Parts: sequence; C-alpha cells; structure tokens
Amino acid sequence: MPHRIAVIPGDGIGVETTREAVRVLQALDLDLRLIPFPWSADHYLATGETVPAGAFEMLRRDADAVLVGAFGDPRVADNRHAREILLGMRFEMDLYVNYRPVKCLLDSLSPLKKAGAREIDFVIFRENTEGAYAGAGGQLKRGTPDEVAIEEDISTRKGVERITRHAFAFARTFEKPTREGRRPRVLMADKHNVQRFGGELWHRVFREVAAEFPDCEPQHMFVDALTMQMVRDPASLDVVVTNNMFGDIVTDLGAMLQGGMGVAASGNLHPGKTSMFEPIHGSAPPLAGKGIANPIGSIVTAQMMLEGLGERDAAARLEHAVLGCLAAGETTTDLGGTLTTSQAGDAVLRRLERMEPR
Repeated sequence: MPHRIAVIPGDGIGVETTREAVRVLQALDLDLRLIPFPWSADHYLATGETVPAGAFEMLRRDADAVLVGAFGDPRVADNRHAREILLGMRFEMDLYVNYRPVKCLLDSLSPLKKAGAREIDFVIFRENTEGAYAGAGGQLKRGTPDEVAIEEDISTRKGVERITRHAFAFARTFEKPTREGRRPRVLMADKHNVQRFGGELWHRVFREVAAEFPDCEPQHMFVDALTMQMVRDPASLDVVVTNNMFGDIVTDLGAMLQGGMGVAASGNLHPGKTSMFEPIHGSAPPLAGKGIANPIGSIVTAQMMLEGLGERDAAARLEHAVLGCLAAGETTTDLGGTLTTSQAGDAVLRRLERMEPR
C-alpha cells in the first residue's frame, strides 16, 4: 500500500517551500500518493470556506500523514482560516505531541560562540492541545474603560501524563554523541512557583511518571532558567517537556540555536495515528513570489515525516543530501548562499541522484 500524504501548502512562501519538499519526495523512489488540498487564504477569500465539513475526519481516515506549509495572509485580518486549519487539525485530530528536534546541522549555523553543531542536539516536546491555547475564556465590557479579558490555562491529568510519558519513552531511544554513557535526561520546565494549580499538576505528574522510567534521569527547571541553559550549555539537554505556552516560546529559541526559522521542522503527532508535519517558518507575505524563501525547513520536515512513516533509509539519504548542500554553501541568501528557492531544491535533488539507495 502506498503512503497517503495530504499536502496543504497554505499561504505566502509556504506554497513555494512546500513545492520543493514535494519535488524531493517524488525523487526518492518511494510508493507515495501525494494528495493536494487548496485550503488557504486564497481559497477562503474565493469561497468563504476555511475547511469543508468533515475535513479532519477525512484526514484521519484517508491519510497516513499531512504535510503543510505556512499560514497567514494580511487579506484575512483575523487569520480565521489559519486558526481553523492549523488549530482545527491539532484539536480535532488530537495531535497532542508537538515534536521539535533542536539539531544544528553545521557549525557555521550556530549563533553561539562556544557551541557548535555537536553540542546543539536535543528535543523539545510541547503539549499541543491544552494550556492557554485551549480557547477557554472570554471578554466582559468589551471596548469600554472597564474591559476585562480572561484567558484560561487548561491542564488535565490525562494531557499532562500522556505528553510526559511520551517524552520519557522517547528519551530511551534518543541517541546523541555527547551523552557519553550517562542516562538520558528528561527535563520538565514549568512555573509551579507561581502557577499554583496547573503548575503543581505538571510538577506532581512529572515526578510520578519519572518513577516508571528508572533508566532515565529526571530534571526540573523553571522555564526562564531553561532559556538561559539553552544558550549557556545546550549540550547538557537531551529531552525537554513543557506545556503549550512555554513550549511555543522555547521552541522558537531552539530554532534559532540550530540555524534559524528557515531550517527547522516540527511534527504534530498522535502516536500511531495520522499526524501533521510543518516547517516552523511563517508565511512571510512580503517575501512570497520572489523566489528567495529557504526550502530547507520544508525539506527536513518531509524528512521527519518519512521517519514517522517508517521510511528511515530514505529519511537518512535526504538528511545526508541536505547536509551536503549546507556544507557546500548551496543555499538561499539567508544562509549565505546565492540560490533561489527552486535552485536550492535542485541542489538537494542533484545530491540525491548521485546517492546509491541504501
């Protein structure tokens, strides 16, 4: 059976970078069925529809994975289409694991003076369906001097426990050269000193789950201390787990450590079920159509998706091709190269063509 992959390029540069990722996937000689969907700002403005009724159930039923681009367009002032597509998939498909590897591929990409690619190699797991993004809250007396806005931060035991357990289970399989024989570390970041209820739940459940994994070393930091540790000593980190809001922030810092938004990938996972994969760069409307967007983020996102589909040999070949391009300076201008978006995709394709299948 072919792997059935829904492709949703989205808006802005997402269309251009996803195009290169699709070209690369098609060159890998795999049994893939790539199914495009038009959901985007253009589609919304033309039809008034963000996603059709039953769309997420259809993806769960008919797709093995979803590859998306980027969303956001100034013509849709409230970003309704982006919210209903992306958050819709996360919540309706229960994609509770946001998986963000922080891996620097080349020393020259690291912004840290004392850390190169070898030291920047860890993973952040962000709870993806609860927290401050759950949509609970409201406004009172809107538009008046007495206006009140309430945003509820929701944590459930089920939600905290399953993302924590996933982080520990992953840590058992995570290999990195700098670990040097020690137990894998799982670090939970929170602010339970000020978040008395949700924070306390995270802290308590983390300790309980950690007891089930004696082969791992549990650690804790307040999230502000974690941001300092990521810059000061990234090699000390293996697996980090945190809530939705804090995860949103620290994963962007992680992306900058590995070389910038243009080279970072993410997975929105429900282990064992249809999951969604997206680069973390935005839609960057001012750059759209100029042929200067960096496609590496989309290409390594496709690599992550292949790993999730069990195509590890193809994923390894793709990573090797990307590493070769980066080392040779065959990149777009944001990484110091001179190539256009499509030329950067061509460079990856040429390196794949020269490789023998494993």
